[in-house]
Amino acid sequence: MKIFTTIPEISNYVSQQKQAGHSIGFVPTMGALHQGHISLIEQAKNENDLVGCSIFVNPIQFNKQEDLEKYPRTFEEDAKKLTAVGCDFLFNPSVDEMYPGPVIEKYDFGFLDTVMEGAHRPGHFNGVAVVVRKLFDIFKPEKAYFGMKDYQQLCVIRAMTESLKLTVEIVPCPTVRESDGLAMSSRNVRLSAEARKIAPEIYHILTQAKQKYPSMSASEIENWAIQEFAKFDEFNLEYFKITDSKSLRSFGQWTEVETAIACTAVFLDGVRLIDNLIIY
Repeated sequence: MKIFTTIPEISNYVSQQKQAGHSIGFVPTMGALHQGHISLIEQAKNENDLVGCSIFVNPIQFNKQEDLEKYPRTFEEDAKKLTAVGCDFLFNPSVDEMYPGPVIEKYDFGFLDTVMEGAHRPGHFNGVAVVVRKLFDIFKPEKAYFGMKDYQQLCVIRAMTESLKLTVEIVPCPTVRESDGLAMSSRNVRLSAEARKIAPEIYHILTQAKQKYPSMSASEIENWAIQEFAKFDEFNLEYFKITDSKSLRSFGQWTEVETAIACTAVFLDGVRLIDNLIIY
């Protein structure tokens, strides 16, 4: 696996591969890789001539400095995992390399940026969009792969790609879970042993919520889920919402939308965990 740390180096490599007629699949990450990330690499390998990955802890998408500082950084382990799965090249830039000057780009995602993650993490999705657009320009991929665990992020990146008329295809990939149902996340390593035992209840509540469709309305299921989370003193629920899976808007009757998704964010042991499940 080739490793690059500067934009000119990787841009030159990408240009050479493009001239040779190779298609590129791209997986952007912030490192601390787990099986969920590896599954994205594996899918990209199956669908492209070459697979590139980035590891960059993007400071402008963090709302709190302490979260940025606590984010796990395990580059040596990550590089070994990527080599083992057959990743072809890796970009691991410094902050100064990515942002040599002030970041002035502003994106307007309308409603998508006002609910759930957008409401609780102002500016987060603008930071995501800025770095992803920059990485798309560097990697010039035919396809880019994103996990569905960060569902709202996936919607935002799709919206950005469409509004800028970018040619890259955004490929959503299923959430990868531990054997007990907990969605794999780089943040899981920060959970205490006791908190880790409780964490699978998040997915358990989501699956129960899905089973209540269509006998209960979306708002009734939301209220039920809120009460379920309240049974655990360890959980501090930020939101539980059932929305149109395309627009992320709330609705009254199930017949108003083609597909619906339940999304949640909850604090456990000081760690913010998100998850979601398609209702239908």
